[in-house]
Amino acid sequence: MYRYETHLHTAPASKCARASVRENLTFYKSVGYDGVFITNHFLDGNVGCDKSLPYGEQLDFYLADYEEGRAIGREIGLKVFFGVELSHGGTDFLVYGLDGDWYRAHPEIMDMKKSAELPYLREAGALVIQAHPFREAGYIDHIRLFPRCIEGVEVVNACRTPFENHMAEIYAAEYGLLRFAGSDNHRAGGQTDLAGMECKTPVTDEADFIDRVRTGQARIFTWTHDTEGTI
Repeated sequence: MYRYETHLHTAPASKCARASVRENLTFYKSVGYDGVFITNHFLDGNVGCDKSLPYGEQLDFYLADYEEGRAIGREIGLKVFFGVELSHGGTDFLVYGLDGDWYRAHPEIMDMKKSAELPYLREAGALVIQAHPFREAGYIDHIRLFPRCIEGVEVVNACRTPFENHMAEIYAAEYGLLRFAGSDNHRAGGQTDLAGMECKTPVTDEADFIDRVRTGQARIFTWTHDTEGTI
C-alpha cells in the first residue's frame, strides 16, 4: 500500500509547527511514505507571517514552505502535494485541489464567512474536509459544524482523543459525509501517532487523490512508531 500524510504543518509557515520542511519530509521518507500534503494554516489562521502585510506578500510567505517542499521532495524521492487549512475561531477545514495561483487570484475569500467561502471553494473544484470537528480546547469557544458546506470529515485525527474521533465518526455517518484521516503533525518524527490515507497504487497528483477519496479507492490507516532519536 502507498501511504500519504494528509494533514501536515511546517515551520515557519504554520506558527505552531515545531519542525522545518526538510525535517518533516526527511522523516516521512525514512518511514516509507510515498507522499505528503503540506496543509499549513492559511492566512485566516495561525500563519507565521505579519498579517498587516498586503495579501500578495502574505501569500508569498505562505507558499514558500510548499515550494521548498517540492524541491526537497524531488531531491529525496518523496511526492509533495499542496493543501491548506482554513480556520475560524478554532474550527478548521482542510482544502485540496486548488493551487497557489488560484488563491492569488481570489483574495475575496478573506472577507467571506465560512458558510459562503466553503461552497465557493467546492464550486471551484476543491475537496473540503472538516478537520477534527469535535476538538475541545480552552481557546475554542464552542463547536461549530458545517455539514452542508463540506464533503467529508476527518474522523481520525492522530492528535485528538478517541472520544473526539468517535464523535466525528458519528457526524460523518449521520450526514453521509466522506470519512477521512490525517496526523495533524506539527513535530515531524516527534509525533508518535500518525494517520492518513493509503492507496493500492501511487497517487499522481492532487486531482487523482481527490478522485480516489471520492470513489472509495483511498482508505484510512493509523500507525504508531518509536520516536526515540527523532525530532
